Amino acid sequence: MNTTTAHGIDPISFEVVRHKLQAITEEQAITLKAVSGSPVVTEATDFNNGLYLADGAIVTMGPQVIFHTGTMSSVIKSILADFRPEDIRAGDMFILNDPYKGAIHQPDVSIVAPIFHEGRHIAWSGSCAHQLDMGGMHFGSWGIGATEIQQEAMLIPGVRIVEQGVLREDLWRMVLGMSRLPNLLGLDLKAMIAANHVAAKRLGELMQRYGARTVEDVMHAEIAASERSLRARLQQIPDGQYRARDYLEHDGHTNALYEVVLTVTKQGDALTFDLTGTSPQAPGFINCTLSGLRGALFTGLLPILAPDIRWNDGVMRPVTVVAPEGILCNATRPAPTSSGTISAAWVVQNVAVAALSRMVACAPQLAHEGQAVTKGHMMVMTLAGQGRDGEPFGTFLLDSTAGGGGAYIDHDGLDGSGDYVVPRPTIANVETNEAYGPYLYLYRSFVPDTGGPGQQRGGAGVGLAVTPYDTGGLHAMLLGHGVEVPNSAGLHGGLPGACGHNLRRRGAGDAAALVARYTGTAALLDDGQTEHLGAKPGRLQLAAGDVLAYSFQGGGGYGDPLLRAPAAVAADVRKGLVSHAAAALRYGVVLQGQAVDAAATTAQREQLRRARLGGKTPRRPLPPPAAEPAVQATRDGRFACRCGCDLGAARANWKDQAASRVLPPEQAGEHLALHAELELRAFSCPDCASLLAVEVVRKTSASLHDMALAA
Repeated sequence: MNTTTAHGIDPISFEVVRHKLQAITEEQAITLKAVSGSPVVTEATDFNNGLYLADGAIVTMGPQVIFHTGTMSSVIKSILADFRPEDIRAGDMFILNDPYKGAIHQPDVSIVAPIFHEGRHIAWSGSCAHQLDMGGMHFGSWGIGATEIQQEAMLIPGVRIVEQGVLREDLWRMVLGMSRLPNLLGLDLKAMIAANHVAAKRLGELMQRYGARTVEDVMHAEIAASERSLRARLQQIPDGQYRARDYLEHDGHTNALYEVVLTVTKQGDALTFDLTGTSPQAPGFINCTLSGLRGALFTGLLPILAPDIRWNDGVMRPVTVVAPEGILCNATRPAPTSSGTISAAWVVQNVAVAALSRMVACAPQLAHEGQAVTKGHMMVMTLAGQGRDGEPFGTFLLDSTAGGGGAYIDHDGLDGSGDYVVPRPTIANVETNEAYGPYLYLYRSFVPDTGGPGQQRGGAGVGLAVTPYDTGGLHAMLLGHGVEVPNSAGLHGGLPGACGHNLRRRGAGDAAALVARYTGTAALLDDGQTEHLGAKPGRLQLAAGDVLAYSFQGGGGYGDPLLRAPAAVAADVRKGLVSHAAAALRYGVVLQGQAVDAAATTAQREQLRRARLGGKTPRRPLPPPAAEPAVQATRDGRFACRCGCDLGAARANWKDQAASRVLPPEQAGEHLALHAELELRAFSCPDCASLLAVEVVRKTSASLHDMALAA
């Protein structure tokens, strides 16, 4: 049945085919989760699926980890570059985990399958999932201490694992033989193969019914429509440059500090993402390659600029990426990359969100899509050893997705929001995790004062603690970043969310006593006998009675905290999300019990305003709370505070006209800590003392010129 006419595809057939393509991708995900035995897939949904054109362009993608869909396009393009067209046949599938060939890091394994119809290569299906172990020097394939990528894990550059419908048993045994958990790896690989089979079958049925040309035309039309929609949206935004900068501590060898700098140039209907100025690649495992960079930029762009546009290759076609080779987020071989997905790529995502949110704030009709940074770090905990029945055990906890969401211009960030990179987040179930392995949770709860203060509060972060149970002990590994860098940047005067914490308490007691002591509270954070482990403690031994805990960054705040309604602050205190002390110090709200003391609150807020101006009395009152950015472009090409104070030409750095001071971290947040090379700089309106921005910056660096509008 051919529905094409001289005028194209009839609208009903177009909509049916379009929705069926997305339904195929949803069925891929259902299949993968049904076959997989890994809690990383079944509980934490660290995977994705998609359909692609024959050249690797994205047609559809799932709402799981966006990084994966963006990188699978690079995986397919590597396969096309390495194999002759006649060597890519119906029934083939290719496996790849090499970051220099398209993966982000080695545990993220992709299996892609060409789809043919009547002998012609029409499309690809792809599945990618994080694997618990792909070999290497440490369980989990996290190569802390590595100096080159070959030390970290097995590298698969793209090989044919299924040949014309037949599994290649020799390669299968080789791949599984490198893993410490071959049974789980085998289930996950079979799950990805099954998901690709489902996609090929369903797409074949669709082409049989509507014709291959019709299905191809719909795929191309979808991509073209998304491109047109994004280009039209970009035309609504003022031309200019919008910048963001973020930092990453500890490279797996030393506590060196690295920075990622992004300049977004918007001109007409196009964007350029320029990473010039980013630190050179690291000697340790925190780097990412170009594929990880592209996946992270894709992730930052989609929710802000394309919330109502279908996500496919079209949304990247107006974008040019400039990234010099040899920098932290475009590393060259043989730089290690096993932590790249939670390090360099994660920070690229942060700066993309921050820069693009500044950009849309300059377009009133789009300002509500901008957002402070959501949980700007990632922390990994692996546990391994002997299971309850004597079998080998290993797992990768992804509870750390339960950080805080960045606040918006008109509403608070979500508490325990999930990660920005996962549009449909799933926080692993405590009881399921305990049933899977020999350990107990002592608590998993919100941590007070972790959400970034603002007129709109950043979402609260979560903390948890575990202890070995029914086993003699466990090998653990804890690593990430954001312990000495508040990566969850606030926006337009909002303060950053809390830093993460990695904690250990040795010999704390037997399991029953620990459960009684800690259940329901993150008290371990305040325990005077607790050891603070830093950003990358690496391998740890946990004996029975030891406790390992970590907490996750909250979301950044949006707007001046002194503009938050006192009743909203009081409600946060009642919920246990904000302490009495933080209510007074950061929001200027004084409570008597649970009630707001109006007179004391007025006095406290006036005192905080004067402190912003070095003790001077502000000349103008604070503007009333409103869903508007703190710094606004005026019609005559200048920047101004909402109170009307002139902040200079829109091409210049408005911060040069603001009152600035170095802000001690304890004034910004209870759980903030700063690397020795960093400081917090606060910028306020010299007339009304509105807090306009809080910047995390290297002490020796100039303040970031974050917005420069074209004439």
